[in-house]
Amino acid sequence: MNNKNKRSLVFRKMMFVTQFEELGFGALQSLLVLRGAGLEHVILLNVIERDRVAMHRGLGYDKDEERRLKEQANIRFIDWAESLFETGMEVGDYIVVGNVVSDTLEAVVAEDADLIVIGQRKRKMIEFFYSGDDIIELLRRSHRPVLIYKELESNSCTDTCLADNPFCRTLLAVDWSPACLLAVEYLKTMKTVVQDVSVIHVASPKELKGTSSLDIQKLRKEKRGRLEEICEALEAEGIHCRSHLYVGEPVTEILRAAKEFNASMIVMGSSGTSVWRERWIGSTPRTIVEKSPYPALIIPHAKEDTDQAE
Repeated sequence: MNNKNKRSLVFRKMMFVTQFEELGFGALQSLLVLRGAGLEHVILLNVIERDRVAMHRGLGYDKDEERRLKEQANIRFIDWAESLFETGMEVGDYIVVGNVVSDTLEAVVAEDADLIVIGQRKRKMIEFFYSGDDIIELLRRSHRPVLIYKELESNSCTDTCLADNPFCRTLLAVDWSPACLLAVEYLKTMKTVVQDVSVIHVASPKELKGTSSLDIQKLRKEKRGRLEEICEALEAEGIHCRSHLYVGEPVTEILRAAKEFNASMIVMGSSGTSVWRERWIGSTPRTIVEKSPYPALIIPHAKEDTDQAE
């Protein structure tokens, strides 16, 4: 990667993708804590899906409905922008009719945004306001970090810091891939926001099968040593950090750890290599995003944006 295309590790410009019902101004306010880590500019994006402006019985496209929905969004964005201006933030907005994935990625490239935020609404069963396929497609195609924002239940935390700062207690799931190590670098730039990090690696039971007790201890020592290296790098930036080694199915153990450590957010990387990326996106992050009650920040492997919006 040349210097021209090298990504910034500071979230200076945030793309906030909302349909209002699942991601409101309260969520946006909680993310303004990132000002302490360099956030300067918020881009508000409302993508109106074409199905919402299609007339019934195949009568075609309803221009009046499009106009109404755009005006509704515009009124809301003006109100939000006024509040953001008062905090010193720069603000822009997009209101478009189209496809949430393609239009979000086009806006991200046009604005050179550093972070995409999109919401999830919980009902009786977990489901997305935007379809789960949309979220996964966005993760698959985006070369910028994506934060899937979720409101934590009031009984899932024991102090007020989680409501004011969703980054305060982060669970970092590591596999030592390039994307995982990049996630560590992002956390370093957020040292004024992130108060505590629990670093977890989930080893496969297959690694222990047929292994002697001595070999198991050697494997444990090796993995704990690598975890401690990450903790030392974060602690050098003033971030309190603890390492934990689990064994089992990754999603189950990551969610177990998040609950045990009272996490406010889960952070993980997604690799840029095609085979690993497909396996990783198709399994652990996808299931975490779908099943987890916690916000999830997914860091992609660093690469140029030449094909992001294609």
